[in-house]
Amino acid sequence: MPDHMRTRQRYASSDLGESLGLASEQARHAPEYLLNRYTVLGSRGNGGFGTVLECWDTRLQRRVAIKRMPLAVAGGGGVGGAAIAADGAVGHGAMGHGAVAGGGTVAGANLSTIEEALGEARTASRLEHPGIVTVHDFEVDHGIAYLVMEYVDGMTLTELLGRVEGGTLTHDECAYLAQQLGEAIGFAHEHGVLHLDIKPSNIMFTRDGKVKLCDFGMATLASAAGYADARGGTVGYMPPEQIEGELVDERSDIFALAVVLYQALFGIDPFIAPTADKSLALIARGVKPKPSKADPYLAGITEETLLACLSPDPGARPADAAQVGNDLAFGLGDPDEGAASIADLTGQAAGEAEDEEDWEGEGLPFSVRYPWMYPLVVRVVTGVAAGAWVYALAPYALHNTQVPALAAALVAGAAGVAWTPLGSIVAMLAWAMALLSGGTADAAAVMTCGIALGLFAWWWVRTHKEKPAALALLAAPALGQPAAAAALAGGTLKPVAATATSVFAWALARMGAALAAQGYAYGQVTAALVQAFAPTTLLGLVGVAMGALAAAAITRSGTSVARGVVGQLAGCSLTVAGQMCAARLENGGIWPAPAWSTVGVAVTLGSFVCVMLALAGPRDLDGEDED
Repeated sequence: MPDHMRTRQRYASSDLGESLGLASEQARHAPEYLLNRYTVLGSRGNGGFGTVLECWDTRLQRRVAIKRMPLAVAGGGGVGGAAIAADGAVGHGAMGHGAVAGGGTVAGANLSTIEEALGEARTASRLEHPGIVTVHDFEVDHGIAYLVMEYVDGMTLTELLGRVEGGTLTHDECAYLAQQLGEAIGFAHEHGVLHLDIKPSNIMFTRDGKVKLCDFGMATLASAAGYADARGGTVGYMPPEQIEGELVDERSDIFALAVVLYQALFGIDPFIAPTADKSLALIARGVKPKPSKADPYLAGITEETLLACLSPDPGARPADAAQVGNDLAFGLGDPDEGAASIADLTGQAAGEAEDEEDWEGEGLPFSVRYPWMYPLVVRVVTGVAAGAWVYALAPYALHNTQVPALAAALVAGAAGVAWTPLGSIVAMLAWAMALLSGGTADAAAVMTCGIALGLFAWWWVRTHKEKPAALALLAAPALGQPAAAAALAGGTLKPVAATATSVFAWALARMGAALAAQGYAYGQVTAALVQAFAPTTLLGLVGVAMGALAAAAITRSGTSVARGVVGQLAGCSLTVAGQMCAARLENGGIWPAPAWSTVGVAVTLGSFVCVMLALAGPRDLDGEDED
């Protein structure tokens, strides 16, 4: 019975429908951010041209696929690896494909190389055809070329063949595949673009069965970018002239098209070999078995067209890809029936999963969709805290100068927004100036200045690694509330750093309040210090330290935002309890009513930190905190 008439068992899977969950899971762990715009959701394979990346475009709020390749360094010489790779080396994965990802950064890219790569990208971007993946953008950054391409929601031909019995398609399905590929390749050839790496892993099927050819112009673009032997393509699909580095033209792509069709019909690549030389020998021998011997139904125009396209001699091959596709489709079967069958297969693979045709990022963490939001909030609030503290210190720190308090506050605020550690540095300098304004003869003032300089040095080192720590330090003295640092430190820092930061911030706020009450007057620093660190206040310090420690320990015990919320509840409870115990001790054992200045600030800041944690998204336990 002819192959196109027999009923076959199909293997269906819901793996494709799990793509959204995969993207969300990968986004949980400190997603990489490219070109200040694209959040990397995951990798989709490696090969001679690099790694395919699935990304989220935070500006246009859509998925894209990106390939990045190192450019050739000035002075000649290629970078990257050999372009000859095994089948599927580039672009495997249940998701779509986009552009090429390469290895590390290469400095000193030659300007002419960049222009050549840009020219190839422009040419590929002009291929506006429904059967060709669209190129959206091309960028060069630090010696790396980024090609941003349309994201295709579907599976590769490699994956489709792996899901059906025998790894083959029916005659009708192959007729549809040949017709669609022929049209896409022919359109590109008419516009002067060769593919040079046609293979099953570069052929996509959307969820509704439409064919998309990926990586058009990638071989020539890689050549412009400086890859060694970048026009090599993939062993098993390259014609002899391409393997031997001779002149290539449209007939080279037609050879690869015929190999793909042969593989779809019989489940084998007739020219696959461990080395290029052995592949050349197989091509010279000719396909075994011949199509009509394996399937008598293929005798006639189908076999004649296939054998002509697979000829070792380019001159014996046809040059019109669209005509080749139509001839093959005519001899194989009904392309419309094949299209319906392919759509049924891809629909089975999707299972009962949520329809992703119109998926616009639902379910992705907020930090993936808007990665700039969290650092922006941290910078702005740090700037406000630095400006507020400097404004309060200005009457004492700048009373012998002509600098207005508002101008000093604006400078400090701008410093905090530009770089969060700088905001804390400016504020600490203002505080040291206020201390010195009271006179250096007082030994306590000298001691306090020494403490301030020690704090300054410690914080200079600390905030380089954990920039939100600057906000945790500044909040307490800026608000005049010693307990204010516990929530911020506990939500953004590691346990030890959170505890130390909350203690330092408590000390700054207590000393600042006491010194301000004395007007930073000469000879009054000793009295202010005694008032600030009276034994009755130390219970408050213990409560702040314990609250910060508990919040940080719970938050860091996992990656979820929920742990951070629980940590804030625990830290707020301990902080308020410590302040109330200190107030009871001051009142001679009488429990006072909770003051808004204590409870309100703790609850407000705890809520603010929960919002910050939601903006930051789930953390990577193995990574460092970043601004």
